[in-house]
Amino acid sequence: MASLGDKISFVRSVFHTAAAVHDTGHQMMQTGRLFSGGLETPHVGSVLGFLKGRRGDLTPHVVLPEKMGPTGGNLPHGQDAGFLGKQHDPFVLNSDPSAKDFRVPDLLPPSDLPVVRTDRRRKLRELVDGAVKEFESSPQAKLMDANFEQAYRLMTSTQAREAFALEQETDAVRDRYGRNRFGQCLLLARRLIERGVRFVTVNTFLTVFNEITWDIHGSVPFTSIEGMKKTVAPMFDQGVSALIEDLDQRGMLRNTVIPVLGEFGRTPKVNPAGGRDHWPQVWTVWFAGGGIQGGRIVGQSDEIGGYPVDRPTTTAEVVATIYRALGIDLDHILPGPQRRPVPVVDSGVREIRELF
Repeated sequence: MASLGDKISFVRSVFHTAAAVHDTGHQMMQTGRLFSGGLETPHVGSVLGFLKGRRGDLTPHVVLPEKMGPTGGNLPHGQDAGFLGKQHDPFVLNSDPSAKDFRVPDLLPPSDLPVVRTDRRRKLRELVDGAVKEFESSPQAKLMDANFEQAYRLMTSTQAREAFALEQETDAVRDRYGRNRFGQCLLLARRLIERGVRFVTVNTFLTVFNEITWDIHGSVPFTSIEGMKKTVAPMFDQGVSALIEDLDQRGMLRNTVIPVLGEFGRTPKVNPAGGRDHWPQVWTVWFAGGGIQGGRIVGQSDEIGGYPVDRPTTTAEVVATIYRALGIDLDHILPGPQRRPVPVVDSGVREIRELF
């Protein structure tokens, strides 16, 4: 990653004041808001899909490899469409692309399955629907229709099958990304974006329990600093640098924004178990591509990495920066109780303007 510094910009003064649990950070970093009163704000990818629609047969937003699992707070993580409705939820792979038996998702039939069979099923369903006129006019039926159409597009699409066909990549390319779940998800993300998916979310890890992750509390079932040093950091360095280089070589980086986000930082001091705990008071995020200028550093923490001392940056500003890079008007009115994609923060500042 160090060799790509001219293509990367860091924001070193991000903070939030919510509870120091993973789930709250996930919500704010992926939607721009902390959920309250049972209201769930839509993920950036779902808002993009809602406003821009799909390209061809591919769904606008894909989550790899799975949605986030339990992280201790028992709260939503912000990876759904929220108040925009289930029809705008992302397509979730639910599979490990680094597995030897990885194949096109089960949603897609084998390549030798005649389309006529899926056509027959579609016609049968239309007959059943036609027999229940009252149900057809209900919101539940409309949602079912929307979900069915999405599934049908994928089931009959050669474009979708092509996008998920990792076996078409050379061994050298797959090795460059790393033969692990994270690396192969990044490679798959490049294939999906290249073929028309508008937004791909790659979860580095799915849970913080009994898995080597960034959650370096130091004691079981969490990760040690040594685990981060020997496993997590090298895997991240290899995979993300490969993605940036690959997109750049293909001429895609200037039109593809890569936000690399965490939900909080770690305590400035090591705990008794030899690890570091949750610390939302300050942390670093970074960006590459998508019209964001590289080689920049925004903000600064104090000498122990405890608090911002220059350009404190809210999570809403981070998400607003992603929206701007995606060409989304921050004043666009959404059909829901939270009218704008992100709230206007103090003094009217929205995106991190220093990056553009």
